[in-house]
Order: sequence, then C-alpha cells, then structure tokens
Amino acid sequence: MLKSYTWPQFSSAPAPECQSDEVRRVPVVVVGAGPVGLCMAIDLAQRGLPVMLLDEDNTVSVGSRGLCYAQRTLEVLDRLGCGQAVVDKGVSWNVGRTFHRDAEVFQFQLQAEPGHQRPGMVNLQQYYLEEFLVRRAAELPNLDLRWHHKVAQVQPMDDGVLLTVETPDGSFRLHADWLVAADGARSPIRRQLGADIEGRVFKDRFLIADVVMQAPFPAERWFWFDPPFHPGQSVLLHREADNVWRIDFQLGWDADPEEAKRPENVIPRIQAMLGEAHPFELEWVSVYTFQCRRMANLRHGRVLFVGDAAHQVSPFGARGANSGIQDVDNLGWKLQAVVAGHAPEGLLDSYHVERGQAADENLQNSTRSTDFITPKSPVSGLFRDAVLGLAAQHPFARSLVNSGRLSQPTRYAPGALQTPDADQFAGLLQPGAPLPDAPLLVNGQDAWLLAQVRDGFTLLVFGADPAGLPDLLEAGSGQPGMPLRVLRIKAPGGWVLGGELLDVAGLAASRCDARDGTAYLIRPDQHVAARWRTLDVAAVQAAVARALGLPLMTSTEPDTAAQP
Repeated sequence: MLKSYTWPQFSSAPAPECQSDEVRRVPVVVVGAGPVGLCMAIDLAQRGLPVMLLDEDNTVSVGSRGLCYAQRTLEVLDRLGCGQAVVDKGVSWNVGRTFHRDAEVFQFQLQAEPGHQRPGMVNLQQYYLEEFLVRRAAELPNLDLRWHHKVAQVQPMDDGVLLTVETPDGSFRLHADWLVAADGARSPIRRQLGADIEGRVFKDRFLIADVVMQAPFPAERWFWFDPPFHPGQSVLLHREADNVWRIDFQLGWDADPEEAKRPENVIPRIQAMLGEAHPFELEWVSVYTFQCRRMANLRHGRVLFVGDAAHQVSPFGARGANSGIQDVDNLGWKLQAVVAGHAPEGLLDSYHVERGQAADENLQNSTRSTDFITPKSPVSGLFRDAVLGLAAQHPFARSLVNSGRLSQPTRYAPGALQTPDADQFAGLLQPGAPLPDAPLLVNGQDAWLLAQVRDGFTLLVFGADPAGLPDLLEAGSGQPGMPLRVLRIKAPGGWVLGGELLDVAGLAASRCDARDGTAYLIRPDQHVAARWRTLDVAAVQAAVARALGLPLMTSTEPDTAAQP
C-alpha cells in the first residue's frame, strides 16, 4: 500500500467462453493491459474494430515505473481521449539541469518555441496513466477488457492465432485473426514463438526511491554526476504528482539488489542528499539494470509486438513508454486498414520497418547516454570527467554532456509509404516527419491543428483555393472505403468560411514552409505522407494509395517501390 495511492481492483464478468467447446473468433486480441496494451486496444476500438484485451492481473502497475511522457506521446494520448487527464494530474516541465559535483554545467529547454498545446514533458506515475486508460476503455462498447485472463498457449496459423486462455472460471480457446503482444519485457508470447531479442545488458544497477515530501524544488529534471552526497556515482531527481519525488541512485554492478532496497539502507542515502530541511516518507523502492535490446522483426506472421515486448531501453531518456505508445500510433491505422480490406496485408511490414527505425534510434541514444553515465573503461571515465570539467566554463563542451537524450518523435526515413518531394521545401518537415501542432481559430473558437487531424487521411490546403480542389473534394481519396478529409488553412486577416481554419499566428504555415496553394497529405498517425506546391488530384490519390501499400500503376509499368 502506498501512502499517496490506493490500487483499484477491477473485475470481469465470468468468461462465457468457458461454458462451451466452441472456439470463438475475434478480429484482434491484445495481450497485456499496461499503458501500451491499453493504448493499442483503445486505438483500434476508436477506429471501429472489435478488440479483446486480456490481462492476467486485475489492477494497475505497482510503483511509479514509467514516469515521463513526452510532447508527441501526449498528442497521441489526446487522440485516445486521455491527454487532458494526464496533463491535469501530472507535473509539466520543459527545463533540465545537469550538475557536476555541486556546480551546474549544462541546462536544456525541451520546447524551444511557443505555439504548442502540450508541454515538452509531463511527469506522472504509471499507475495513474493506466487508471485513466482503463476508464477510457470502459467507454468503448467494442472493447472487451478481460481481467484475470492469462494466455497460456499461442499457436500461430495461416489465418490467425489460436490462443488457450486460463481464467478463474476455467480455460477456453480463442481464434484471433490478429494478435498484438504487449506483454512486457519478459513477453511469454515472444518466448513461446521462439522469437529472438538481441542487444546489451549493462553492468550497472540503479536504485529508484519514490518519496513523499513538501519541497520547494522547481518542476525540472535535475541530474548530478559525482555529487558530494553520493560521490563517484550519479543521481537523478524528478517531481511527480501528489508531492511524490523520484530519486534514482547509481549503485554500481557489485551492489546487492536486495540489500540496497532495505529501508535502513535507502533512507540514509536520501537524508544525505536532502539534509534535515526536507523531511520525507519512503513510498516505493526498486532496483533495476540497463538493457538495450530489440527484436530482429516486430512482426511474426499474424503476431505483432509492441512496447517492451518488442524493444527495451535504459530509463534515462524516457524512451520506454514513449516509444511503445508511438508504436501504437503507427500500428493502429495500418491494422485497421488491413482488416477493413482497404490495404494489403503487406502494409503491416511497414510497421516493422518504421518502428524498427525508431527502436534503433532509441537504442543508439540510450546506449550513448548509458556509456557516458557509466563509463566502461578508465579512458572513457577520463573523457567523461574532462567533458564535465570543461562544460562549466566552455560552451563547446556542453553539447557533449549526456545525462540522457530525451525522447523525440521519429522522422521516418524515405521509404515505401512516403511520396518523395517533387518541389523544394525548407525545414525538416519532409515526408515521414510528424506534423507539428499550431494554434488556430475554428469557427471563431480557439483550437489546435493536431486536434483537426485525427481520423483517416487529411489534406491540408494552405491559402487561396487552388485549381483542382473541387475535383478532389468530389473524387475523394480514390480508394474505396477510404475517405479523404480536406482542411483549408487561411492566413491571418483572411475571411474564414465554414470548414476553414485560420492560422492565427502564422505558425502552421511557417512550420510547413507553406505558401498559397501548398498542400500536405497527412497520414492517420499525423505523419506527413506527401506535399506539393501545386495541387494535383491524381498526385494526391496516388500518394494515398502509396501510403496504404497499394501497387501504383503508371502509364508504362508498375511502381514496385510502392510495396512495403
């Protein structure tokens, strides 16, 4: 029992499948009701798919665990109906500070420019996020959340996966057309399939201590190298909700995890750090090691892996839950398109390609941070200490200080789903990049760009109505059952008609390097699929087809590059 939180106990009705030998068939089954599994099930249900979510427990996570939720993740949670609850309950922050001994040597600002609805980061204990997601899941009639349902056996088949599920009422079999494994770092499903996961386990240990205290420290990320209160090691401090503070102490590989967790050993460490001016109560303690690993392929036939089941990184950098929730953002619309018959099954291979790229970026950044925080040789240690010593006085050294490069959204590399630019654009918003937010006026009311771009494919048209727009509105996406929403964004000072958005600060156009007639095709996950200076109906329809993994036909030969 925590001092600041009481775990809810969820219940499920008796499993009706246990009363019959018939094998029930379900379009999608998600296994694991942690943050990523809950987000996955909600995403699919919102897209109209019947989905069953299975979890062998009946409550939320123990301890704060996942803590920092980045701006892009908050934007995804907005689409899933939980973003505001997380922001309201959590602690928002944008500034991080790094100290060497007792001197500040580096600071960073997560949000360098204004005009975003969400902050750079929000700290919130994982159990709160899960609770908000469970509430949202209960609002969706096509989401069947089952507690105390353990997947005991997984048998892949050509047309799905046969599951044996154990419940308090007995066992039953379930045929899932598609199975999404969100069952954590130890993933029993991954082990049953004999799927590999490769990478590094770092020989170091860290102690997490959550404490309840009243303290005047600002809502910032503070990281110390070799502080006077914990010499030779590193320490991290974060503020959480309910006057809870997270403190991470580096212990070294030789530390005994069980001994380190004993209150009589934890409390003196915290007292040395805080002094007598800040009394506290110990809330939760855990010891962890760094792992940087990922599966070689995130898709195994009809089984798709997300979150920690697919990849694991060290906690410095807040890349675990953030990456997992962005897996969901990438997979959900693709799986819905395949199940609905709008796209070929091969579209799901692009999930592995794009989120494999994201996993590699996270592993690289996490490994570099870990190597800096815990040098693996005397030479590495000398380099690290030299960088820290120089950083206090010399700006060039500050960029080398690495206390954890924080989570950033992935700009997917040019590939099968993105239509390459045919026109010149400035900036980083090339096809594959996530669309940045911007303030708007919609029907005279304050609004945000990303809130308008949530369902299906969207075409943003900037400025005056270009030639061909009426034809596009009439023709739609060109793909049966796949509508195309068109939004017209007007510059400040223009007349705003029904269905048009006013770019009140000019930030939408600036961030898209847009001028009159510029058009952006946005994927259902709010990433850019294509862009043009001049609107062309056929080009837009071809870009939608490409983003769905459909074969493209030219006047002479098929475009084989369009296959994922």
